[in-house]
Amino acid sequence: MPNAPKKMQRPPAEVLYADELARLAAADTAPRPPGWVLSPRAVRTFILGDPARKIRTKFVGHPSLVDRSMVALATNRGLMLVGEPGTAKSLLSELLSAAISGVSTLVIQGGAATTEDQIRYAWNYALLLSEGPTPRSLVPAPLYTGMKEGKIVRFEEITRCPPEVQDCLLSMLSDRVMAIPELADGLLFAREGFNLIGTANTRDRGVNEMSAALKRRLNFETVFPIPDLETELRLVKDEAARQLAAAGVPALPPEPLLECLVTLFRELRSGETVDGKAMERMGTVLSTAEAVSVAVAVGVRGHYLGGGVATAEDVLHCLAGAAVKDDPEDLARLRRYLEQRVGRRSGEAWKALHDARHVLAGWEPATHGIRRASPYSLHVP
Repeated sequence: MPNAPKKMQRPPAEVLYADELARLAAADTAPRPPGWVLSPRAVRTFILGDPARKIRTKFVGHPSLVDRSMVALATNRGLMLVGEPGTAKSLLSELLSAAISGVSTLVIQGGAATTEDQIRYAWNYALLLSEGPTPRSLVPAPLYTGMKEGKIVRFEEITRCPPEVQDCLLSMLSDRVMAIPELADGLLFAREGFNLIGTANTRDRGVNEMSAALKRRLNFETVFPIPDLETELRLVKDEAARQLAAAGVPALPPEPLLECLVTLFRELRSGETVDGKAMERMGTVLSTAEAVSVAVAVGVRGHYLGGGVATAEDVLHCLAGAAVKDDPEDLARLRRYLEQRVGRRSGEAWKALHDARHVLAGWEPATHGIRRASPYSLHVP
């Protein structure tokens, strides 16, 4: 059926959790800042969860981080979330936007090619030629819409934008007004509820440094990696189970393999074993988000290409693409880890990982980065 509706691969938070948001709104009697859909107490419950009310935990982090973020958004200062890649900065910004504004899709994706038109507004040139600059010929961008409707705007990877593009935010964040010189009454004043959430990862510091003027208009909050193994393992299992179900895979990889995978990520990321011994760390950032992606890939590979159950070889096949990116030494580090650390550990899952290390034979280092065989020619025993 060519016209049959297709399920969204990745629904926005306000769609995915519409039932929870509706139940929270119906029972919400706490005071709320002007323009907010939910009170800060209800927003906190939505993000951090409440099993008694059947509200799922969506973000694993210190409650005070969520509280400080809401306080910043309730003022005339924007919020800037910084941290290592994969620490759920974008997820937190999406959840905050969905709960506060009821919409999380006013998103600017920062990059070298981002222009001011993609942030503020552009023009329908056919109407511009026939009518001139009129409100009808103006094409609103996320910042224009957020100011006009009183919504939260999300600016992802803001430090990837050129400084002159970043600085177009200054008047909107300080005076809460956007000048549109092409129109006769060319001033757009922000409605109550408007604010901005920016994100940037600490690995990108120095790509395009933010100006001091822009920094003064933002409250900075750091999102840290998950501190303990049990919490990270639980998050990886829950999120991988949800994504695998959407991919048509009925079961997670075996729990011992998942525990090995999360432990491996934590140790190679921190340069320290779970029992506190120093070890070599990877150059690549092995975040919790990457662990979820690898767990999902392992489940998909085992279900569709294997015997129905994921194996240790599936783990290493999928891990190589996540752990070995642009540093040739990372492949050697991963091999040494499998030989020196994994080989000494007890347990069937660790032994299976050690025995499957020959899978990495399909990956070869090159002087200009990583050169590997075709994914279809990797050795499969």
